Amino acid sequence: MEAEIISANSDVMRLMRRAFDTRARKIGVTRAQWQVMIAIRRNPGINQGGLAELMDVEPITVGRMIDRLQDGGIVERRPDPADRRAWRLHLTEKADSLVDQLRPLADDLFEEAFDGLSGVERAQLFALLDRVRTNLATRPPEGLRAHG
Repeated sequence: MEAEIISANSDVMRLMRRAFDTRARKIGVTRAQWQVMIAIRRNPGINQGGLAELMDVEPITVGRMIDRLQDGGIVERRPDPADRRAWRLHLTEKADSLVDQLRPLADDLFEEAFDGLSGVERAQLFALLDRVRTNLATRPPEGLRAHG
């Protein structure tokens, strides 16, 4: 049973990402760009290390993405007042406009994906997924539990 749940979840996430990516490309945004923009919008002023951790990618990868987004006028690096070697990441007005265009695309995709589910079923699904996320986010990694 667990394997089927994991497989179904993986399939749903892959299909959702693919469908959203197709829609986002129509306004000139790549998957990596929209993922970075959303992460920064949710965490304004985050540093590159924090963004890399949040996105589960290497810091050098995030650095390259930010370089391209900065060149495109989408992200700006601002000096960290507490650490002159560090930079804080912020979206520009151009990025805000793009994110505002992405929101209806996401809303339409969710409506399409959850078509046929009642309001109660949607609420139950979101509550259950939130509980699973909380369970996973609050548990230490396997090695840490076993050794301390």
